[in-house]
Amino acid sequence: MNRPTRRLAAAVLIGFALLGLMTTWVQVVAADTYRLDPRNARFNLTQIGKERGLIVSADGVVLAQSDPDPATTGSFIRSYPTGPVFANVVGYSSLLFGEQGLERAYSDDLRSRRDLTISDLLSVILGRDLRPLNLQLTLTDSLQRIAFEALGGQAGSVVALDPTTGAILAMVSTPSYDPNLLVGVDAAAHWQTLLADPSRPLADRATRELYPPGSTFKTVVSAAAFETGLANPESTFPDEASFQLPGSTATVDNAGGTNCSNGVTTSLLNAFVRSCNATFARLAIAVGAEPIGQVAEGLGFNQELPFTWTVAESAFLTDELSADLAALGQSGIGERDVRATPLQMALVAGAVANQGVVMSPYLVGRTFDADGAEVDTSELAIFGTAFTPETAALLTQMMERVVTEGTGRQAAVPGVRVAGKTGTATGVEGRPHAWFIGFAPVEKPTIAVAVFVEAGGSAGESASGGAVAAPIASQVISGWLNR
Repeated sequence: MNRPTRRLAAAVLIGFALLGLMTTWVQVVAADTYRLDPRNARFNLTQIGKERGLIVSADGVVLAQSDPDPATTGSFIRSYPTGPVFANVVGYSSLLFGEQGLERAYSDDLRSRRDLTISDLLSVILGRDLRPLNLQLTLTDSLQRIAFEALGGQAGSVVALDPTTGAILAMVSTPSYDPNLLVGVDAAAHWQTLLADPSRPLADRATRELYPPGSTFKTVVSAAAFETGLANPESTFPDEASFQLPGSTATVDNAGGTNCSNGVTTSLLNAFVRSCNATFARLAIAVGAEPIGQVAEGLGFNQELPFTWTVAESAFLTDELSADLAALGQSGIGERDVRATPLQMALVAGAVANQGVVMSPYLVGRTFDADGAEVDTSELAIFGTAFTPETAALLTQMMERVVTEGTGRQAAVPGVRVAGKTGTATGVEGRPHAWFIGFAPVEKPTIAVAVFVEAGGSAGESASGGAVAAPIASQVISGWLNR
């Protein structure tokens, strides 16, 4: 055999080898990925009428179940007893539209394994239970309903979590939808109605939408100032109603164009309590993009958060801001290109409550089998440390003053020490977004919360974090502590 023929033969053999490897990969290694993909109509057809496991709240309320189909013996219909209240978390399992939320993330656990697949046949041989598993969430029905009703139909989100564990206590996105309509006979028509709705009820505003966090981001800037030793709550700054951004004709102005204090100097504490933009634009430039970015990234910005599904990545553009002081000044008040999800801002509040430690957030507390025996429990995980306990203590002092005498007074709960920070951010068509982040009780926090109301909700152009978001936070905190 001459050299050209040998080369051709070798190339053909290599090609067949690669083809064999890829075929093996697709049919064996990645088989479940393709088979369980929601876009796989054949797999969806095999699931018609199959029983799926229960999804229940932490307080035992059934959120998703499989009901016997009265028309077909041995067949089941998926139902969602709480309707829109848990829709953004539980999601749906639909023949036409696949799966979403926890129904998708835990589909392999929730589905019946009586499908005669190779893996299921092996399970039979090994004597394993083929019945679906069940999920118990960390969310409580009572708190979820309080948050849902407190939003009052306004577009927005509430995320509440245990700052010491990361367990999500409530996660609401509104407007919502009824997942029962997506598994019924008129599912296609309802789906088209939801897609055409300008209020975007299918959008998950808690974890998959990004917004400028406004003045709630001043918590991050303050933490960076404390960590670098550049400032403390008593540090003084020029008391100006407007700050001229360096190298720019633009200014950063206080709300209402007023001074923060006496027109001469103001303390950082006072600027934080009254949420004075001019002071924080100046402070952000003095601290620098890198220290702020370091704290932000310790809280979860600029990276993928560990969660049940992919969360939109919150952003603080450290490299770009290092070379643009004017942009850094604007970012110091949570504007410009700073973006965050409500889940991310709940983690910011949780980190302050937990002495600077950020816990990985999670939704499922335990998995149990059809007989009620526990199969798995969630293990607590530390995501990282954003700042020192000393910095957390200083932030707590300032955030409590926000609620007792500053912009967040409507977040107060009688008899409870509440700490928080308001935010009013650039919204849409002159309608600002309203924010509040906070935690309680200050002496031993058990809940951290982020409230976001898109475009000011019903308040519209006159919206502010203190007037719109803080009262919602008060209801959620009160509901949790008085449960």
